[in-house]
Amino acid sequence: MRTIYKICDASAWREAERQGVFRGSADDARDGFIHFSTAAQVPGTARKHYFGKTGLFLIAVDADALGDALRWEPSRDDELFPHLYGDLDLGAVTAILELRARADGSHDVPELAQ
Repeated sequence: MRTIYKICDASAWREAERQGVFRGSADDARDGFIHFSTAAQVPGTARKHYFGKTGLFLIAVDADALGDALRWEPSRDDELFPHLYGDLDLGAVTAILELRARADGSHDVPELAQ
């Protein structure tokens, strides 16, 4: 199993749990896909897009369960990032972790499965 990660506002994730599906953030809707990161990319994503934000979850997802809707495309620094073209079926979620903010605005990223 390959694991990919989504940083998400806790309130948005709780709403997805109520609805039974995650349709992405406003940024995801704007771009036409749900943004994910690999374990190695999570710290950079947190720094670039979520610095200083609190109330975040880090959602672990089984990439293999997403099928052909998951595409690996160049993004930041021409690195390949996982992008999901469609809704996230919550059955593919393997863990929900809290992404704690530090006093300096950075985040404590837990040790992640690859």
